[in-house]
Amino acid sequence: MAGRIITLAQQKGGSGKTTLAAHLAVALTRGQARVALLDCDPQGSLGEWFEAREESLGEAGTGLDFRTASGWGARREARSLSRDYDVVVIDTPPKSDIESRPAIEAASLVVVPVQPTPIDLWATQPTLEMIAKEGTPSLLVINRAAARGALTVEMSEAIRALGHPAAATQLGNRLAFAASMGDGRTILETAPGSKGAQEIEALAAEIARNLGL
Repeated sequence: MAGRIITLAQQKGGSGKTTLAAHLAVALTRGQARVALLDCDPQGSLGEWFEAREESLGEAGTGLDFRTASGWGARREARSLSRDYDVVVIDTPPKSDIESRPAIEAASLVVVPVQPTPIDLWATQPTLEMIAKEGTPSLLVINRAAARGALTVEMSEAIRALGHPAAATQLGNRLAFAASMGDGRTILETAPGSKGAQEIEALAAEIARNLGL
């Protein structure tokens, strides 16, 4: 049976999509899944992270495989990787439905990170419309949520009312997520057992259940 394909998509830049892709990939390997990363963003941030990971841990120590693709090649590459891996995690570019659509079409699940602000919520609508048009299952993930913030609570309710499934797990607004990326690692490795690490583990477990892994 082919592996599952998880596409991270969000047309609004700065949503934390690449950071989430890397963290989910590492978290899923801890459940013994064989995971490949596919970077479809021309900016190449995920590729830079992976190269830093190779330098830190050695090629054999990353726990992941990595590929790049663009446009319609993303769909072909993702499906090819899914024959050899349990999970393929795809990072897509912001502001480009043409580049993102093939990766969304190929996905078993599209994960959409959303920061809990009105602007982010408005900017998410085109992404959700594109996902709905492709008929691909989706999961909204509230990212960079302020602890006990009134706006976070209000916007979380608005996000859950969009008519698309939303993850029960929210990710807090923690500098440790981004800081861990600098040397090719994740918060699971730089701050194991921390609140942020627990959030990632919970989200990865929720996504794995969603996909039947």
